[in-house]
Amino acid sequence: MEIAIVADTHDNLKNLEKALNWINKEGIELILHCGDISRQETIDFIAKKFQGEIKYVKGNADYNLDLLNSLELEVDGKKIWFDHYPEEAKRMALSGKYDLALYGHTHRPWDKVYGNCHMINPGELAGQFYKPTFAVYDTKTQMLELKILEKL
Repeated sequence: MEIAIVADTHDNLKNLEKALNWINKEGIELILHCGDISRQETIDFIAKKFQGEIKYVKGNADYNLDLLNSLELEVDGKKIWFDHYPEEAKRMALSGKYDLALYGHTHRPWDKVYGNCHMINPGELAGQFYKPTFAVYDTKTQMLELKILEKL
C-alpha cells in the first residue's frame, strides 16, 4: 500500500489541490498529515477533494484545531508514529518500536534511517521556505519517494 505523507500546508489550497489531484490519480488511499494545516477550512477542503482516509496531528500553527499531538498506527504490518516535531520523531525512531517516524515543522524534506526505522519529513506543501513537496511511502517495497509539486 502506498501512503502519502504531507506536512506544513499552511492553508495553501492551490498547492494542496494539485497534490491531492495527483494522490487521487495514483489511487493512494491514505494520507498522513504531520501538522500545520492552520484552519478548519483546509481540513474541510481536503475532505471534499480526497477520496481516501486522512489522519492529522496538531502542529504549532493549529492552535484552533482539535487534533491529537501524535498518532500511532499500523498499516500493512508497518508500525508508524507521527507528530509535528523532529525531536519527538527522533526519540520514537531511536526507540526501536517503529518502522516509520514522521514529522514536519522544519519545512525541509528529510529521511534518515535509525536501525530499522525511517525518520521522514516530507517537506512543506505551503512553499514558504522551500519548493513544495510531499512524500510517498510504499509499505510493500519500503521505497520512499519525494514528490516535487512543480514536477507533477
